[in-house]
Amino acid sequence: MRARALFLAVGLLYAAAAARDRFDAWIEATAFPPLIAETSTEVLARDGALLRAYTVADGRWRLAVSLDAVEPLYLRMLIAYEDKRFFSHPGVDALALTRAVAQAAWNGRIVSGGSTLTMQVARLLEDSGTGQWKGKIRQARLALALERELSKQQILALYLNRAPFGGNLEGVRAATRAYFGKEPARLTPAEAALLVALPQAPTARRPDRYPDRAARGRDRVLERMERAGVLSGAQAQSARRAPVPRARHPFPALAPHMADRALAANPTAPLHRLTIDATLQAQLEALAARAVLGRGAALSAAILVADHRSGEILASVGAPDFTDSARRGYVDMTQAPRSPGSTLKPLVYGLAFDEGLAHPETLIEDRPTAFGQYRPVNFDGQYRGTIRLREALQQSLNIPVVALTEALGPARLMAHLRRAGMTPELPGDTPGLAVALGGLGVTLEDLARLYAALANGGRPVPLSWRADATPGAPGPRVLSPEAAWQVADILRGTPAPPAAPQGVLAFKTGTSYGHRDAWAVGFDGAHVVAVWMGRADGTPVPGAFGGELAAPVLFEAFARLKPRPVPLPPPPPAVLLVSNAELPQPLRRFRPRDAVFAPMPGGPELAFPPDGAEMALEGSDLVVKLRDGTPPFTLLLDGRPALTGLREREVTLPAPGPGFVTLLVIDANGLAARARIRLR
Repeated sequence: MRARALFLAVGLLYAAAAARDRFDAWIEATAFPPLIAETSTEVLARDGALLRAYTVADGRWRLAVSLDAVEPLYLRMLIAYEDKRFFSHPGVDALALTRAVAQAAWNGRIVSGGSTLTMQVARLLEDSGTGQWKGKIRQARLALALERELSKQQILALYLNRAPFGGNLEGVRAATRAYFGKEPARLTPAEAALLVALPQAPTARRPDRYPDRAARGRDRVLERMERAGVLSGAQAQSARRAPVPRARHPFPALAPHMADRALAANPTAPLHRLTIDATLQAQLEALAARAVLGRGAALSAAILVADHRSGEILASVGAPDFTDSARRGYVDMTQAPRSPGSTLKPLVYGLAFDEGLAHPETLIEDRPTAFGQYRPVNFDGQYRGTIRLREALQQSLNIPVVALTEALGPARLMAHLRRAGMTPELPGDTPGLAVALGGLGVTLEDLARLYAALANGGRPVPLSWRADATPGAPGPRVLSPEAAWQVADILRGTPAPPAAPQGVLAFKTGTSYGHRDAWAVGFDGAHVVAVWMGRADGTPVPGAFGGELAAPVLFEAFARLKPRPVPLPPPPPAVLLVSNAELPQPLRRFRPRDAVFAPMPGGPELAFPPDGAEMALEGSDLVVKLRDGTPPFTLLLDGRPALTGLREREVTLPAPGPGFVTLLVIDANGLAARARIRLR
């Protein structure tokens, strides 16, 4: 029956050739099936490496590939084996078809096929069978039509993207990924021969199920390639000794949460290029998995790494294992709002330095204190008495930071969190003093933004994860360069975990109320790393502390960065590097705002501009007038000395530019006056 079908096909084709005009019209009238098939959506790393791919709608892996991305030896072997006159025939090879018919007639069965690669493409496009004569006629007609519309290279590309390779694998790139764990650009002769053999019997020769059959099919290809001169005898013999793969490699699934995020942001895009470093991402996913090992089935972890110079996110681990339902691995914990514990304290200190309320060497009281109805206690229940602000931050004491927050105002802290690019979630409408101790919700990515700003001299750093994203314009400063450096200098002195290098990172840990969240965030001169550990469902983790649980992971993450570590920058010129005894009198010991700036008999007064004034800038100068007090005066602008040894009572300063400005004058007796103004 099949032999008769081939005879009939030849007769029909020759008859059509005799009536050229009618034949051409018949070919021109061919209805084309869709030439473009859905391919797997791909998510790529910064260097083009495949992070993750998604199956197409019917569950098949079909990775798009171009001719120039495929090993040339494989293409030569494919054409030599399947269709050696591919580049000369018009879609149907009359010689091959005649030979196939003659062999079938002589042997009483089909010995060789007459299908060209173009006819195979036609069959793949229509998903039609090969044994029915009507199917053969249709394939021949479509093949002739394809050759008139497409180049040989385009037809070959269709084959490379559509050929079946067993199971749910379609296309040569899906096959090389699954069977060899690599791209098709570099293949050995043994690998290329196997790929030529598989589409002839993709189910029967699946190497992961029938390795012996796959090996026999491969060796048959190698034998013919040796006879055709495509391979030397030595190459063919060596290829026969190579084992065939007996299992499929899993498709890459790095940064699964970030990949899903990219897909959700643009569902129709076939390709997503991220700023993720694939090698670093794999290392940190392994680190997160080790960090939770043996610590209970529900403990999770998240790690985020960014370059604070460019804002590019280099790694984002949302959970130790995306598929672990016990840990709720499907939840991206870099995006989940949680209580940040003590990790916001550095910003409070930096704002106090900028306001002229304090200096790292200022003394402050750590004693039981009531702030109205609010009575915070230190995490360990102990009190240190009189202590320097530097030590209070390094020891993460609660009473001092709440006192500073009361002086600043919680609303000011919230405003600067938003300046850093954060989107804090606040219970209720009005922030209270508890926000300084973590009484709000922020994400791990939010904390990375805040610490990136501290590392970047106080300027906000818009974080980006899409390689094609246009960098956002930075907003107003979070802190002055001087205050940001002072905070970083303090955090660099925080004791590191045992066996970790001391004094190379500026970092802070935090533990939320009830031991629900353990945090560690830090930076060097180039990178910021944020670590969260806890349970995705928000239940407590008894005994979990940021310093013991998350800080070691932070330092291990930094150890995987290259180059490491990048030194922190030197102090800006205007930083006041003095001991407590050398500070101006009002900065030697912290007092609440009202006590510091209350009118004092005989003290100086800022006659102009008055506190709360809004002024339109005229030119680039700011006129300051003083009254009373004992010269010489020290004049501070936003916490930085602007003039010292001043005896005149009217001076002109360079205006700092539009925005809020804090003026502080201190006289020879240590008495002070303050004014906060807005320049327009």
